[in-house]
Amino acid sequence: MIEIPSDLNPALVPLAFLLGNWAGAGVSDFPGAEKCNFGQEVTFSHDGRDFLEYVSHSWVLDEKGDKVRPLESESGYWRIDENRKVEVVMVRDQGVVEIWYGELADQKPQIDLATDAVARTAASGPYSGGKRLYGYVKSDLMWVGEKATPEVELRPYMSAHLKKVVTPEEVAEMAKSLGDMPDDGIAFFK
Repeated sequence: MIEIPSDLNPALVPLAFLLGNWAGAGVSDFPGAEKCNFGQEVTFSHDGRDFLEYVSHSWVLDEKGDKVRPLESESGYWRIDENRKVEVVMVRDQGVVEIWYGELADQKPQIDLATDAVARTAASGPYSGGKRLYGYVKSDLMWVGEKATPEVELRPYMSAHLKKVVTPEEVAEMAKSLGDMPDDGIAFFK
């Protein structure tokens, strides 16, 4: 279920499905880089202004699913206009700044993005652009990223399946909304 916070800027209602803390795992595979499974935590938040704040941290997982080391971190800001056009400004820990443009699909929570501009520091690896697809599927957030370098044509390189994370504060809020629960707990379900 998609909840729309009462203090969300009205312009952001179409992006409400992104809001919250998400965690899950995915696969990374690109020529010249280590192929690996990774874990990821993503947060989309808002403060009442006309953008969502985005933060993502990922890490390499070993064959048992344990954290090995950091993989990528990125942060940015997401906006949408009245024509469902989405724009994202993103900064990555590898020394890359990107501007992405895309569109929210009609009648479904899916966003297609492509880079419009890429700036890199001298320390960053080769990178010339990318595409991403985000989708809200059966209450989960899924995404796939494509990447291009001067040596490698645009191709998929990362994808993940994320589930909503419930914070202790959200649990407390849910508990308040339950009202009085019967002593035996069973009558609640009748």
